[in-house]
Amino acid sequence: MSSRGDHQTVPLSVLLRREQNSERIENPELSYGQANQSKKGEDFTLLKTECQRIVGDGITTFSVFGLFDGHNGTAAAIYAKEHLLSNVLGAIPTDLNRDDWVAALPRALVAGFVKTDKDFLEKGQASGTTVTFAIIEGWSITVASVGDSRCILESAEGDIFCLSADHRLESNESERERVTACGGEVGRLNTGGGTEIGPLRCWPGGLCLSRSIGDKDVGEFIVPVPYVKQVRLSTAGGRLIIASDGVWDILSFESALDCSRTMSAEAAAAQIVKEAVQLKGLRDDTTCIVVDIYQAEKNLPPIPPPKKAGKGVFKAMFRKKSTESTSHAEKEYIEPDVVEEMFEDGSACLMRRLDTKYPLCNMFKLFMCAICQVEIKPGDGISIHSGSSNRKARPWDGPFLCQSCQEKREAMEGRRPSGNRYHSDSD
Repeated sequence: MSSRGDHQTVPLSVLLRREQNSERIENPELSYGQANQSKKGEDFTLLKTECQRIVGDGITTFSVFGLFDGHNGTAAAIYAKEHLLSNVLGAIPTDLNRDDWVAALPRALVAGFVKTDKDFLEKGQASGTTVTFAIIEGWSITVASVGDSRCILESAEGDIFCLSADHRLESNESERERVTACGGEVGRLNTGGGTEIGPLRCWPGGLCLSRSIGDKDVGEFIVPVPYVKQVRLSTAGGRLIIASDGVWDILSFESALDCSRTMSAEAAAAQIVKEAVQLKGLRDDTTCIVVDIYQAEKNLPPIPPPKKAGKGVFKAMFRKKSTESTSHAEKEYIEPDVVEEMFEDGSACLMRRLDTKYPLCNMFKLFMCAICQVEIKPGDGISIHSGSSNRKARPWDGPFLCQSCQEKREAMEGRRPSGNRYHSDSD
C-alpha cells in the first residue's frame, strides 16, 4: 500500500485508451439546423462546413456559422455575408499550425470586421447589420459579435455560457459612455413637447446599437470592432444557439434551451423560432441557428422523454459513455471534462485589439496594413501605437495601418469629424 506522497503510476490500459481517444476525438462531429420566420426579409445566415485552413489538403477543416440581422435595407447584411469570412482569413498568416491558427483568430476577426465595414461604407449605401459569427475548429469555438443578436453555449456539463455581447445602448452603460465620449449624442426619440419615447438611440441617425457593420448615416463612433470570446469545449460536447433579437427579445437563454431540449439541431431551431413567435407574434425577423457538437465516433443517442427541464438535462445527450467493465483504477484516472475559457475582449480600442504582445512574431507583416491587408511602402505605415499615452508603447513598433485605415481608426475614436450624417429610419 503506497504512503502519502508516493508516486502513483497510471495503468497502461488507461494510457492506451487516452492515446486512442485523442486520435479519435481530435475533430468533433457537427449537426446543425436553422429556422426563420420573416417580417422584413433582412436576416441572412451563413452555414459553411469543411472550410480549409490549408487549401487543398482536405484535412485542416473548420466550420463557420454566421447570422446577419440587417436594418435600413439588406445591402450591409448581404455584403457582410459574402465578404466577412474572406476578410478574416486574409488577416491570418498562411503558415501557422493548428494551435497558432486558433490563437490568431481573435485579432484576425477584429481586422476582418473593420475591413468589411470600411469596404462597405465606401459603396455609399446607408444600411447596416448586426453580425454574430462563430468559427468552430476542432473543439475550439470562437465567436465575434456586433449588435444585439446573441450566441450561447450549453456544455454537456449543463453550464450555459454567453459567447456574445449585447451592444444596445439601452442596456450597455459602458458603450453609452464610449459613444458620448467620441462625440455622439444618446437619447430617446423626442416627439415634441418634451415627450421622449422608445429605446435609447445614438443621434444623428437614430440607431439603437453602439456597434454594427455599415450605417453610413450614423457617426463613425458606431464601430464595427467586435466583442470576441473563445472557449475550448470538452470532448463531451455541447449545443450552440445563435439567434437574432427576434428570439432574445422574447425568450431567455434558459427558455430557448428548455423549449428545444432533447430535439435534433434542426428541430430545435424550428422550435425556438416557433416559441418566440407564438408568445408575442411576428414582430421582427426571427432567425435561429442550432449547432450540436459531439464526439466523432458517436451517433446521437435515441432521444429520451425529458425527465426534468432545466440545467444539466442536455448532458445526458452528449456525455461520455461509461461501461460496467471499466475498472476502479481506470475510473480514478478519467480526466474531468470542462469548458475552458481561452480569450475574451470587448474593447473598441484598435491599439489594444491589434497589439503585438502575442506569441506569433509574424502575425502582422511589416509592410502590410493590419486591417485592409494592402501593401505599405517603407516609412508610410502608421503604427497602431501612434498617439498612445502609454510610455512603454513605441511608435516604431507594429502592427501598422495605411493612411486610410488610420483615418478610420481616428474617426471611430472621435479624433476627427465623421463622414456623412443624415437622419434615416434605422433599426
